[in-house]
Amino acid sequence: MNSLIQKANRLIVKVGSSLVTNDGRGLDHAAIARWAAQIAALRALGKQVVLVSSGAIAEGMLRLGFEHRPTDIHALQACAAVGQMGLAQIYETSFRAHGLGTAQVLLTHADLADRERYLNARSTLTTLLSLGVVPIINENDTVVTDEIKFGDNDTLGALVANLIEADALIILTDQRGLFSADPRKDPAAYLIERASAGDPALEAMAGGAGSSLGRGGMLTKILAAKRAAKSGAHTVIAFGREEGVLTRLANGEAIGTELQAQTGHLTARKQWMADHLHTAGQVVIDAGAVAKLSREGKSLLPIGVMEVRGEFGRGAVITCVSEGGVAIARGLTNYTSTEARRILRKPSSEIEGILGFVEGPELIHRDNMVLL
Repeated sequence: MNSLIQKANRLIVKVGSSLVTNDGRGLDHAAIARWAAQIAALRALGKQVVLVSSGAIAEGMLRLGFEHRPTDIHALQACAAVGQMGLAQIYETSFRAHGLGTAQVLLTHADLADRERYLNARSTLTTLLSLGVVPIINENDTVVTDEIKFGDNDTLGALVANLIEADALIILTDQRGLFSADPRKDPAAYLIERASAGDPALEAMAGGAGSSLGRGGMLTKILAAKRAAKSGAHTVIAFGREEGVLTRLANGEAIGTELQAQTGHLTARKQWMADHLHTAGQVVIDAGAVAKLSREGKSLLPIGVMEVRGEFGRGAVITCVSEGGVAIARGLTNYTSTEARRILRKPSSEIEGILGFVEGPELIHRDNMVLL
């Protein structure tokens, strides 16, 4: 039985606090170096990898002398601020040893809930990947409040998988995977090797809280897999200390628990777009643009836009219609309605001169568009 990871081209790898900090004893330099080596090997196979790493608060607790995880939000923020310094440094050093650059990306829920910031985050991450950089993502615990917490980095990993349309999410944890019952209490418990993400029966098996270091538990991982599956991403839950776990998964070995998404990327995106029955606005496009979109799968450039209808902000879902009023496509716009009116019928090379900035050469990128 081949691993779901073997055919995946874009991966999210999430590592938990207990792994990163060696169960709270401090940043595990040797373990981080091993993951960096494995991710470098995945890159050599042509795979793009984003690393979602916990551990900042746990490392900060150690540096500040906390014996137990604080409950006060400001103390947690202080721990995150201190711990993030060490976390970033060790990742940069570990990946540089393999000739790979890294980028620190700190996110809050508000970054992904706001359409414009969502597009900014997406564009930044995809650009970093295209430049061969490994983004290291963590929740921005330094400024986070109870109202904007992701709750755990398992959820953050799933949201990032949605954000950049990853093929798979790998959650590395201190357990071998999902068991039918708690193996510490039930000797008859067995490993669930493969199941469908979102299967309600999994949630019943995954009860239990996380460790004292982190906020997640097996249930959050099951729910993260369910969320990731909505955009077509499969999930693997595996033991992070397993020798060569990432490279073995990439080579086709089935390790841990594999939770399969039942919906492919394209179907998921079409469904998401279809949910927007009332789009924010319309652009009327000429016959040449219709042909480029429908026959060649191209992006929509401003030069092909004849008219902008309605008022909308950047990141809104808008409809592309032909001169005859036929809906051709829907997509996320890179520009507001006001900006779109200023650049319509203009070549992309003139966007910066007209607006004073450029978010991209296209009004709607083909990756953010579905044909109707």
